[in-house]
Amino acid sequence: MPLPLIIEFSGGAELLCGNVKKHNVELPEQKDKWQVRTLLPWIRDNLVQERPELFMQGDTVRPGILVLINEADWELMGELDYELEENDRIVFISTLHGG
Repeated sequence: MPLPLIIEFSGGAELLCGNVKKHNVELPEQKDKWQVRTLLPWIRDNLVQERPELFMQGDTVRPGILVLINEADWELMGELDYELEENDRIVFISTLHGG
């Protein structure tokens, strides 16, 4: 069964996704539970339209991107190991601003 999620980008991160801030997505069914570690490459490959290197570094988000899971800092939720649940809201906020 597909997994519905809300994925949002703000603080400039939306520029990587064609300036679209909110995405209602359905992740395809897979054998193992979806985790943030499997969500990030999916976002890079399916939502990020330009400069994916500004979204991910290695297997995680780049420094300077704050990640919230259901309005809580992802560090409190287990970061990459958090198992996604139906209708979770994942928000990526860029804290880096040009000068």
